[in-house]
Amino acid sequence: MPVLLIVDDEPSILHFFRRTFREPATSVVTASSADEAIAQVSQMHPDVIILDINLGDESGLDTFCRIRELDPKVLVIFITGQGTTATAIEAMRLGAFDYLLKPLELDQVTELVERACEISRLMRVPAVISPSGDVEQSSDIIIGKCSAMQEVYKLIGRVAPQDMTVLVLGESGTGKELVARAIYHYSQRAQGPFLAVNCAAIPEALLESELFGHERGAFTGANRRHIGKFEQCRGGTLFLDEIGDMTPLTQAKVLRVLQGQAFERVGGDDPIASDVRIIAATNRDLERMVSDGKFRSDLYYRLNVCPIILPPLRERGADLALLIEHFVRRFNRDLGRSIQTVAPKALDMLNAYAWPGNIRQLQSVLKQALLAATGTALLPEFLPPLLRRDDSQSDDSALAGLTRFIQQRIQGQTCDLYAEYQAISDRLLLSEVIRHTRGNLSQAARLLGIARATLRTKLETLEISPSNDATGVDDAP
Repeated sequence: MPVLLIVDDEPSILHFFRRTFREPATSVVTASSADEAIAQVSQMHPDVIILDINLGDESGLDTFCRIRELDPKVLVIFITGQGTTATAIEAMRLGAFDYLLKPLELDQVTELVERACEISRLMRVPAVISPSGDVEQSSDIIIGKCSAMQEVYKLIGRVAPQDMTVLVLGESGTGKELVARAIYHYSQRAQGPFLAVNCAAIPEALLESELFGHERGAFTGANRRHIGKFEQCRGGTLFLDEIGDMTPLTQAKVLRVLQGQAFERVGGDDPIASDVRIIAATNRDLERMVSDGKFRSDLYYRLNVCPIILPPLRERGADLALLIEHFVRRFNRDLGRSIQTVAPKALDMLNAYAWPGNIRQLQSVLKQALLAATGTALLPEFLPPLLRRDDSQSDDSALAGLTRFIQQRIQGQTCDLYAEYQAISDRLLLSEVIRHTRGNLSQAARLLGIARATLRTKLETLEISPSNDATGVDDAP
């Protein structure tokens, strides 16, 4: 579980965080002085630190610098009053993760800490290559023995030590982020930060500010300076996921960073030097987008120095059995199950399915199956109805509806069918899971195998409200 260190000399603030974050989800430790905080960092090695700007014995900025000397990867979130935001902004410029304004708001605190814990996990948990899946369970593993995956491993080994831009291509769910993390962990920047930005999940109007920051007054609502990811990730690696969804304006600014190693905040004129390695990824056909004028050719050529192409799961042959074995073993531990074997008929069903959502969908299916399972064998009846079409007339109807939709869009000569189908399938999946969990987003996120913040973003993008399909509270235990 992630360890959260709270450093504040106000007992009420410490009490607030102890009540907000509890085991087993999060382990909370506290410190009321700078020296106590340093001792806790040395002893507990926290994942995320909440640090007050105005400690009684030392400034929060000085304490931050001492913490970074001990652990350069730890994520620090500052707590500040309105009068001290300049110090917090300076800390962010030096590498702090974010800051919170007093009085603290529960939803904002919860979302920010969850996001920081997830980013900390991405930086600390190794993403390692193991064709058979036989490594430490604490690692995130890239598994596969097929020839296409062997080529992926070779490319990771070649590009990781080189401080060059990398483009990772592949369908949704094939493991592009895992490849990016493997490159980071094997690179010379492994002691620096690793930050991920999903370009498709951030509204167009906010993405430029998220990447480059903005000055106060740059646009309506910009009431304070914001430090962007390029500035925050100095000395580290920035993963730009779904870069094919980036707007032309933002594409131009990213190109400028790659060409000149400098950028300006939105609303600012002063150039800021950039020392960031870019790893980009997309499930779109960038070559076609360049031909159609939807993606800048000069940016594409800058990104495409060393492309790594991930094969879809349906083309990986015997790798599917390796992945099933690995995930069943892992989810047994996570979900408290004791599945020892997969019944031959269940394995036939898993092999016969096309896996449009690839490894991410396989993980979700196996989690659902293990939650439904009893005994020590994974039987066909434990698999989701999607894989048991012959046993479910409603599934045949749903499949027929999706087939009609695909045929209609093909006849309409769409140029974005994959994204359109993904949106429909995501809507069906998320609506069903939210209905099943009665609106409990934490339970739904665990079932889906994604972060709660990611689930919230998807629900907002698809305009799905938990209350539409549920009667319960957002996060009932």
